[in-house]
Amino acid sequence: MRTQNNTDNKNFPHKDLSYKLVGCFFNIRKNYGPGQKEIIYTNLIAEWLNKNKIIFEKEKIIKICSIDSGKMVGIYKPDFVINDKIILEIKSSRFSTQQDEKQLYFYLRNSRYEVGYLVNFSTPRLLIKRIIYTNDRKPFLRSV
Repeated sequence: MRTQNNTDNKNFPHKDLSYKLVGCFFNIRKNYGPGQKEIIYTNLIAEWLNKNKIIFEKEKIIKICSIDSGKMVGIYKPDFVINDKIILEIKSSRFSTQQDEKQLYFYLRNSRYEVGYLVNFSTPRLLIKRIIYTNDRKPFLRSV
């Protein structure tokens, strides 16, 4: 799994949209603090996206298909898909776990999306983890 925490990298996919989203996360945390329910943060993000005319889908169904048969074997439902480019997973817990990060990793690994953000608003410091998983590394896309 390759993760990028370094915001100095100028060559990552969807840079402008990512920059706007990160600004949104910081503003929400600054204005509402840690410890709100996850649904509060989710609703605040949706409100900000609407205000800024950024297209998004909440809990978009992402179909997972078998590499061998092409049949659907399951679904994922991330919190947001932003502009049909970025997956966003929101958390509101005192600690983030490896399982939280793995969840986003699997969303990216098994879909055509290449950029995802895990954001935990309730950790002592705002946690923003960006994961990039490029399509050239995805087995199901190579078999098509």
